[in-house]
Amino acid sequence: MQRTLKPLAALTGSLALAASLSACGGSSAATPDEKTVTVYSADGLKGEKGEGWYDKVFKDFEKKTGIKVKYVEGGSGEMVQRAVREKSNTQADVLVTLPPFIQQADSKGLLQKYEPAGSDKVNGGDKSAEGKWTSVVNNYFGFIKNKKELPGDAPKTWEELLDAKYRGKLQYSTPGVAGDGTAVVIKAMHDFGGKDGAMEYLKKLQANNVGPSSSTSKLAPKVDKGEILVANGDVQMNYAQAKSAPNLGIWFPAKAGGRPTTFALPYAAGLVNKAPHTENGKKLLDFMLTEQAQKEVSSVGGGFPARGDVKPTDANAIELTKIMDGVDVFQPDWADVDKNLKEYVEAWKTATGS
Repeated sequence: MQRTLKPLAALTGSLALAASLSACGGSSAATPDEKTVTVYSADGLKGEKGEGWYDKVFKDFEKKTGIKVKYVEGGSGEMVQRAVREKSNTQADVLVTLPPFIQQADSKGLLQKYEPAGSDKVNGGDKSAEGKWTSVVNNYFGFIKNKKELPGDAPKTWEELLDAKYRGKLQYSTPGVAGDGTAVVIKAMHDFGGKDGAMEYLKKLQANNVGPSSSTSKLAPKVDKGEILVANGDVQMNYAQAKSAPNLGIWFPAKAGGRPTTFALPYAAGLVNKAPHTENGKKLLDFMLTEQAQKEVSSVGGGFPARGDVKPTDANAIELTKIMDGVDVFQPDWADVDKNLKEYVEAWKTATGS
């Protein structure tokens, strides 16, 4: 079930949210020369206590440009759905989501062409060939566990999660609504050899699943407290959360007898079509891809730079490299996922009774 979006608390200083933003759209008093820029984003890059990459980048951007950032977050699918509802009265200037929702946003006509300064340094697979979007933070799909309650290497496999000890102690975010939730289906399809194998497994797993969650970021505190033992997530978000949640451990399920796998799940940003503050949106996208902001992706945000020429050596970057060691990274067919997403989500709903 999709939750009603509520604007988050204002960022430190003058990074205030616009109270006028409405999930259903409405009259906008925006003017092209207004010194604001509105960002609709998937959750994960803003810190709970103002310590996230967004917090730092937005503060620095406002200091440099005088442009205030108005910020609204939710699941990737939620953000796209909200932008679709507002197409006749566009509210957002910049949209940031995980795949396949950035591709979905493009296919729904939500994005306009803009190639930010520095996007030439981003790998071709991490940006739109038509210049409609580019990754600003690289990332990988993963799972988390309570490492106090589940010490050592356990669990290692998907099959272990079917054990009765995980009944009511496992939860993953909703496919089709949350980017990381959709990623559960994508990874299961890869590991179990296609849609049928994945749905057969997820049907069995449903016996242990707590139930839907439109936000992946809300699962980590539950894991840290031991309310649940296992949840889905992504490396950047969970690594950042682990700084204040000491019981979180990141892991990557393998199919029994196989190696752990994952795939890139970057935060991809695009300029919204008919954005009320197009020029300000362009400036923010440029700023996110500056060398300094990209260096802070790891040191501040606990993620991986989108620019290939930025090679961080900070402590976080070193630890993140260790987390990924021994994990096979596969490349999803995003065109297929975008084309068949509705079918895959419907198959998941049928399999799990959701």
